[in-house]
Amino acid sequence: MGAQHFDIAIAGGGLSGALIALALRARRPELSVALVEGGPAIGGHHIWSFFASDIDPADRALVEPLVAARWDRGYDVAFPKYRRTLPTPYRSIASENLDAAVERAMPRGTVFTDAPVETLDAGGVTLRSGDRIAAGAVIDARGLGGEQLSALQGGWQKFAGQMLELDAPHGLTRPVVMDASVAQHGGYRFVYVLPFGERSLFVEDTYYADDPALDSELLAGRIAEYAAAKGWRITSVSRQETGVLPVVTGGDFAALWQDVPHGVALAGVRAGLFQPLTSYSLPDAVRFASHVAALNALDGAAIAAASHRYARTHWQRGRFYRMLAAMLFGAAKPERRYRVLQRFYRLNEGLIERFYAGRSTAADMARVLAGRPPVPLAKAALVLAGVGAPTSLNPDAQLQPAKIS
Repeated sequence: MGAQHFDIAIAGGGLSGALIALALRARRPELSVALVEGGPAIGGHHIWSFFASDIDPADRALVEPLVAARWDRGYDVAFPKYRRTLPTPYRSIASENLDAAVERAMPRGTVFTDAPVETLDAGGVTLRSGDRIAAGAVIDARGLGGEQLSALQGGWQKFAGQMLELDAPHGLTRPVVMDASVAQHGGYRFVYVLPFGERSLFVEDTYYADDPALDSELLAGRIAEYAAAKGWRITSVSRQETGVLPVVTGGDFAALWQDVPHGVALAGVRAGLFQPLTSYSLPDAVRFASHVAALNALDGAAIAAASHRYARTHWQRGRFYRMLAAMLFGAAKPERRYRVLQRFYRLNEGLIERFYAGRSTAADMARVLAGRPPVPLAKAALVLAGVGAPTSLNPDAQLQPAKIS
């Protein structure tokens, strides 16, 4: 590779790392930026979705070129005793779009794929190959490490998704963001459906479960059963992915950061920048990328200090969502967890938008907690007192979304 030096090196070419690189190229083009990804492509193999209301107007130019599909007629949710259509527009980003945007924006020789990181420090990134990428600042955006998981408490959101190609039009005009009218297996289960084309549907089977074990063949079978029940005849599966993500009920913010090399910044889920209850990271990834690009000083010490301050504030603001997650996992029986979301989706659409974006107001929080909770009161009281709440997460769990085949 030869000796190379950049102003900023970003380790991790997933959503967060790539967005930071794109924001810096757009807003601070005088800086040289390296993006280092251990896998074969930027973004991996994934679909990220979001509500249009999640993105601030000032950041839309960063996100719009990445969008693979958009639905402006709202979305549907379904539960055993409640159904609703909400008007909020919905969007999806495919990893291929993210990869293409990075290729367009980044100069030749600044994006490194198939380049696993061995170590990093304030002065650069050392690859497993032995090559060294020196930098004035280093940002670690590689996702949560096993040692960090042990600093967190909670449960898991796990899923398998398939792009189904059908023999006839499916008839859907908007996404089904949550269909929890399905049988509940081993935790809160819902099916997520995105109509990418008149004969193409991305269908994801998702579980809020107590353990991270994921049987991809079992979930693929349930997707096929769901499609058959809807009358959709599958001709082929053009895309497959799985994922296991933490749902955080508590933890130790200081421990999350204790092994970070001095002078290295953290970003994305590695910094804890996701909505604790939904595991939803895209809004925070966009906001943090914009935040970094707007910093007055972009030397290593300044970025590292700014990332820690930002993440600490985010952790403090997440207390409400961690409490709700603890109630979901600790106070509700697994097969009855759907009742919590069934009640939630009866609330005001603006409240729901702010909830997913991680921007709930004090009034929103009071409204969510008002009235009789959809879990046993005695159990809820015990969980709030710390009895029966989820314990530390398994540091050996595999978190990165991965291709099934």
